Amino acid sequence: MDPAAASLAPPRRAYRHRWPTRVWHWANLIVVTIMLMSGLMILNAHPRLYWGHYGANADHAWLVIGGGRFPALPGWMTIPSYYSLSAARIWHFAFAWLLVPLLIGYLLWSLLGGHLRRDLWLSRDERRASALWHDLREHAALRFPKGEAALRYNLLQKLLYGLVLLVLLPLMVASGLAMAPAMDAAWPWLVDLLGGRQSARSLHFIAAMGLVSFTLIHLLAVLLAGPWNHVRAMLTGWFAVPQENGT
Repeated sequence: MDPAAASLAPPRRAYRHRWPTRVWHWANLIVVTIMLMSGLMILNAHPRLYWGHYGANADHAWLVIGGGRFPALPGWMTIPSYYSLSAARIWHFAFAWLLVPLLIGYLLWSLLGGHLRRDLWLSRDERRASALWHDLREHAALRFPKGEAALRYNLLQKLLYGLVLLVLLPLMVASGLAMAPAMDAAWPWLVDLLGGRQSARSLHFIAAMGLVSFTLIHLLAVLLAGPWNHVRAMLTGWFAVPQENGT
């Protein structure tokens, strides 16, 4: 096709995101954001992290936030914006009851519906270090996939989405359960598996920061690749396929 004619032709649209993915994406965004902000308020009550079963001011902390001052985090980062450990716990636990069924439901749909196998499973070529290096260089140069390639998850997307879906979110749930006194009594093996309640608290924080890092990377990629097209696709499912030069 003549390049000039191609530039005047309406963009091809393709159905990229099915409704379970879209619903889970936006619901998970709301739930995780509220849990993160309420979790930061809970962290304000004791902004020190430890490994093992026990941890108090006199013990060695591997991370001290805000120099150990109280509160360590500003109100604009937390729910509620004023200091209230009890209110933060109510918010946190209420939305935890939404996070768990959302995650289990989406994992089941992804497994039974073939989403994991079809969209996130790494091909033999993608398992090579050279493939990862190539994908990193392409993203660093802001060369995003076009044409048919834009309709599939690239290698970095597969790795990051798989990390969130199969590692970070399950770890958030497991470590959160291990910190709950009732679950500590009912499932002591889970606490031992994670190395103790303080280890579970540290892993909970690490997983949360992993989700924050993923979100920032995701937002940056969307902004650079064309925010309106990607946001519209996650709202309606329909994606305007970027055209390759000269086609």
